[in-house]
Amino acid sequence: MKIQYQQRWAFIVGGSAGIGLALAGELLARKAQVLIIARNEKMLLQAAKNLKDRHPQGVVRYLSADATDAAALKEHFRQLAEEGIVPYLLLNCAGRALPGYFEQISAGQLEETFRLNVVTAWNSIQAALPYMKKQGGFIMNTSSIAGFVGVFGYSDYAVTKFGIVGLSEVLRSELEPMHIRVSVLCPPDTDTPGYQEENKTKPAETLAISANARLLTAEAVAKGALKELEKGKFMLLVNAESKLTWLLKRWFPGLLWRIIQRDVRKVQKRQK
Repeated sequence: MKIQYQQRWAFIVGGSAGIGLALAGELLARKAQVLIIARNEKMLLQAAKNLKDRHPQGVVRYLSADATDAAALKEHFRQLAEEGIVPYLLLNCAGRALPGYFEQISAGQLEETFRLNVVTAWNSIQAALPYMKKQGGFIMNTSSIAGFVGVFGYSDYAVTKFGIVGLSEVLRSELEPMHIRVSVLCPPDTDTPGYQEENKTKPAETLAISANARLLTAEAVAKGALKELEKGKFMLLVNAESKLTWLLKRWFPGLLWRIIQRDVRKVQKRQK
């Protein structure tokens, strides 16, 4: 099933910054029409302006909406459909990480992380599905390398990102007869505003693990994600390190565990 970008709408939830914004730029370059969705209207206005400056012939709309509010999001999508704006591509990029030691992460933080990382994707898919069923399309959910490898310091984040992989696997099966293809993006550490916030609370052990991986730009992740999507891949892995990690997790999980724990133990030894 080949992606037809021209004159098709791409809805990007979490499209005002980071990977979502970079994906918007890549999709505009492919002649898709883009709707970026986020809560912060000021950031959306600036993002839409930047996109139009870079792609003056492109069609860009924005929607200020809280994707954790299922009823409101469905109403927004209904109103857009009345204008003929319906999703052909739905890209779920909203979310956050607030790393820390498990015993210091509150139940409130877990609930908020779940709302931002899982509920936003769930609600967006349910809001888009009535329209996508009529024409087919593509759904891309954003997980993480920490969605298939439990990384020190990311307990609440891992709960949600493992969940996104599971949700995507279920929907891949359920939606196939409707000609809707589902994929899941698992990016490595990416240089985004969210990543800079993560670094403020990362435990020393987490920083040590991160130091072994190359930091990618949001633009590199976006290019890699669409390249893999266009190949028909389910698991979208955007660089060689990510693919190696995936293979190690599948075939040599004990080896991957030892590699990660080596860095953890080094830090903990210095702290004694």
